[in-house]
Amino acid sequence: MTKEEIIEKWKPKLDDKIKALNSSRVFKKVTPKGDLSWYVKWASSIIIIIGMVLSSANIYPMNIWVHMFGVSGWLWVGLLWHDRALIFLNSIAIFVFASGLITHYYG
Repeated sequence: MTKEEIIEKWKPKLDDKIKALNSSRVFKKVTPKGDLSWYVKWASSIIIIIGMVLSSANIYPMNIWVHMFGVSGWLWVGLLWHDRALIFLNSIAIFVFASGLITHYYG
């Protein structure tokens, strides 16, 4: 028997460790998958990445508009999930981007 086979034989699996712990501190993923919020979060993430690309190419103010749509989607997801951190972060981001747009258009 090789060294690797011996290690593999005695190495406990992560799921077995979790079951053995029988702890309430070990959590499984609870992010919804396949519902509307799942699609909005991924679409918003892609939109934010597009906004980053526009920012790196210095395409202004289109980058700000694109970011606004992306963080608005994440704000909506935060509201659906009752996630205060997402609500807080994306509300501030919308305010910052809106301030930049107001400054751009109205000086």
